[in-house]
Amino acid sequence: MAVAPAVAARAAAIPDPIVFVHGWNSDGSTWTTMADRFRADGWPADRLHQWSYPTSQSNATTASALAREIDRVLAATGAAKVDLVTHSMGSLSSRYYLKNLGGDTKVDGWVSLAGPNHGTGTAYWCGGASCTEMRPGSAFLNELNSGDETPGSVRYATWRSSCDGIVKPENTVVLDGARNTRTASCVQHTGFPVDPTVYRDVRDYIVARSR
Repeated sequence: MAVAPAVAARAAAIPDPIVFVHGWNSDGSTWTTMADRFRADGWPADRLHQWSYPTSQSNATTASALAREIDRVLAATGAAKVDLVTHSMGSLSSRYYLKNLGGDTKVDGWVSLAGPNHGTGTAYWCGGASCTEMRPGSAFLNELNSGDETPGSVRYATWRSSCDGIVKPENTVVLDGARNTRTASCVQHTGFPVDPTVYRDVRDYIVARSR
């Protein structure tokens, strides 16, 4: 993929590491295609972190582990803040971190790709703490969405698709105070991390550093 010089220059000037947070029943390899595209566009390899975690545990437990991972990344890179790019259930633990664990002071931009921010009925098909928390009206979601849905000075953005058969209805992704985008093309749930147009949108959002 040919990279415009302007894109490469902007990428090189970005100090924030990117931490990728995958969804349920997945791992950090979800992000290999997107991370490769970021590298091709000028992001140093040591600024791209494809984090993995056990997906059956409570999203609150995952949030605490994410807090430790972000502290590790900040210490290793010397950066003041990270950008978070999340898929599906990864939106929930990262939002818990931002709201309840002081993450809003350590994150610049937060991206949710097909995140069940207000729950999804498909979570009734699976069990365990994390699936229970993804169900509409769960105590976890009620607390997470109470008050300000986008707290702090973090820049929040979401992407959703009318073709998502896992996280639905599609408006469950939308957050008050975020830049909410519906994909122009039909993107399936697992297609978000590999879709080239979604990648370009996410890249440009991170580069722009403004709503």
